[in-house]
Amino acid sequence: MKNNKYEIDMCNGSIMDKLISFALPLMLSGILQLMFNAVDIVVVGRFSGSQALAAVGSTTALINVFTNLFIGISLGTNVLAARFYGAGKSKEMSETVHTSITLALISGVAMAVIGLLFSRWSLEIMGTPDDVIAQATLYMKIYFLGMPFFMLYNYGAAILRAVGDTKRPLFYLIISGVINAILNMILVIVFHMAVEGVAIATVISQLISCILVLRCLYRSEGSYQLRFSKLTMKKAYLMQIFQVGVPAGIQSTVINFSNALLQSSVNSFGSVAMAGYTAANNILGFLYVSINAVTQACMSFTSQNYGVGKYRRICQVPLFQ
Repeated sequence: MKNNKYEIDMCNGSIMDKLISFALPLMLSGILQLMFNAVDIVVVGRFSGSQALAAVGSTTALINVFTNLFIGISLGTNVLAARFYGAGKSKEMSETVHTSITLALISGVAMAVIGLLFSRWSLEIMGTPDDVIAQATLYMKIYFLGMPFFMLYNYGAAILRAVGDTKRPLFYLIISGVINAILNMILVIVFHMAVEGVAIATVISQLISCILVLRCLYRSEGSYQLRFSKLTMKKAYLMQIFQVGVPAGIQSTVINFSNALLQSSVNSFGSVAMAGYTAANNILGFLYVSINAVTQACMSFTSQNYGVGKYRRICQVPLFQ
C-alpha cells in the first residue's frame, strides 16, 4: 500500500502513530497558513493603515462563502480517492484523479468570473463602509483571479492526503507562504502598494503552490499519476464526489454565511472595529485548524480501510479521537 517515503500505510499496523503522523503535518499546514495570513494583516495594517486592514478583513467571510462549497466538494475527492487507493483499484483511482483536477480547473475559473462580477455588489449588501469599499473591492477582484490556482492546489492536496501523504503539501505551503510574506513586504513597504500589493502576493503564492502540487502528481508513479492529456469529467466519479462533497460544502457555506452576517454587523461600527475583528478572527482560526486536522486524518484513514474492506479497523478510529 505504501509506495514511497511520503505515504502512510493506513491499512496495516498500529493506528495511533499513523493518525498522529498524518494529522501533525496537516495541523502544521493550517497553522502556517494562518501565520502567513497574519503576516498579510500585520504588513498591511502597519504600513497601509487601519482602512487597508479593514478592507482586507471585510472580504474574508465573503471569500469563504464563495469558495467553501467547492472546498467542501474536494473532501469528496479525498474520500473517493482514498477508497479506490485502499482497494488497489488503479483504473478507478486514475479516473478519479483526472476528473477531480478537471473539476478543480472548471470551478476555479467559474469562481474567478463570479468574483470579478459580483465583488462590489456583495460588499455593498454587507454594508461595507464607503471609506473601505473601494479598497475591499480591489482586493477581492485581484484575489479571485487566483481562484483557479487555489482550487487546483486544494484538489491536488486532497489527492495526496488520500494516499496518506500530508508531508509534501506542507513543504509546498512553506515554500509558497515564505514567498508570499517576502512579496508582501516588497510590494507594500518598498513599492508602497496597499491592498493590491497583498492581493498580488497572495495570487503569486497560490500559483507557486499549484505548480508544485501538480508537478508532484505528474511525477508520481502509480495510480494517482497525473497526465494532462487524460483530463476528463467522468459522470460516474463526479456523482460519487458530489455525493460526499456537496453536503460538506453546503455545511461549510452555511457556517461561513453566518460569519458573513456577523461581519456585516461589525461593518456598521466602522473601519476601526472591522480591523479589530479581523485580528481576533485570525487568532481564533488556530483552534479550528487543529481540530480539523484530526478530522481529516480520520476521514482518510476510514476511507482507505473501507476500500480494502477492513471494517473492524474502521471501528477502532473513534477510540483515538
